[in-house]
Amino acid sequence: MTEHLLEELLAKPVGPAIPARTTDPERDFTRQVEVTGDVAAVTVRGPQGEVTEDAAVAHLRAQGLDPSAWVATGFRSSEWTMASGETGVSTRFTFARAGSAEADRPNLDELFSAIKPYEGLLHENRPTGDHGFIVALGDMQFGKIDGDGVEGTLNRTIDCLNKAADLLCEYQSRFDIGHVHIAWLGDHIEGFQSQGGANVWRTPLTLNEQIRLTRRVMLHALTTFAPMTGKVSMAAVPGNHGEAVRFVGKGVTRYDDSHDTESLIAVADAAALNPEAFGHVGFFVPQTDELTVVLDVAGTVVAHAHGHQWRAGKHFEWWRGQAFNRSSAMHQADLLLAGHLHHEHVDSDGPRTFLQPPAMESESTWWRHAKGTTGAPGLIVAVTKDGQTNIKEVVR
Repeated sequence: MTEHLLEELLAKPVGPAIPARTTDPERDFTRQVEVTGDVAAVTVRGPQGEVTEDAAVAHLRAQGLDPSAWVATGFRSSEWTMASGETGVSTRFTFARAGSAEADRPNLDELFSAIKPYEGLLHENRPTGDHGFIVALGDMQFGKIDGDGVEGTLNRTIDCLNKAADLLCEYQSRFDIGHVHIAWLGDHIEGFQSQGGANVWRTPLTLNEQIRLTRRVMLHALTTFAPMTGKVSMAAVPGNHGEAVRFVGKGVTRYDDSHDTESLIAVADAAALNPEAFGHVGFFVPQTDELTVVLDVAGTVVAHAHGHQWRAGKHFEWWRGQAFNRSSAMHQADLLLAGHLHHEHVDSDGPRTFLQPPAMESESTWWRHAKGTTGAPGLIVAVTKDGQTNIKEVVR
């Protein structure tokens, strides 16, 4: 009696056992198509070897859609073990209607594959020395279709960073370079805020995709230069295209609220997970509600700004105004790095130097229509020490 009472009190409503399902051809080998506007998604599910793009195209045809009117734009695949013990594959193929904006959208897998590890000469021991090597770049505006598009800008950026690393090896044979500094000068993404959303049609990448490209390019620079000297630093400043939020096309949140700087913060978080490889790397972004970064590189005080704070040619006027504020570090700066105006500009005023690298994008189509000129994209490298930055070189 007691045993039965115990069983009754401990009993719980468990679910019934479900017998193993036998292979059901109608369920295990399926095809499904969804069409939304100019995008078609075909999911093919079946054993390995049978889940192919040809199978997806055949299903488009079976649903009365002309395969020649659709362009494959990507796929996502997963595997599982079917009840029969075979390996099953489920792949979702995406197609865009030929001639639509989606059909012209860059293939993200191909874009990311362009970001390959640097294959140049690396030192067994990180060199030390009293000279600094600066790599200044910006204005990629990843996401826009102008010029040679996202693919061209990305490949050029990676290529120029690799060339800069090769040049570092050459300059290390002439100077004791112990500090590499990489300056990210803003407008790394096209974004959707700068023109109040008017650039949406000409921006085929989503905002997150633009940010992802920026973050992975910064990560490429980190893994390339970190082994090359005993000290590495990276700084990023906000550009107008990287603004996170605008209200009614004008108002902003804080001035430091930027995708340009947040991308570098994400890379810094990743680097912190491997102090052995990246413990000698410093990361810098503006303080709260600020737009500039000022730091020491081999005895040279280097200031960073995007450049949208002043009109063309007025950089020294802006610099003097900032230096008049005793609480600003700008009055100590020897070198000002800025982007924004998309062309190479080197200027000096007494002991102070201004460096503006070209944009990394090949052109602004709007500017070409207005002025006739395209871009001359690239970045700038420089050797500096104790306030003197006499060696400068454009990398294209």
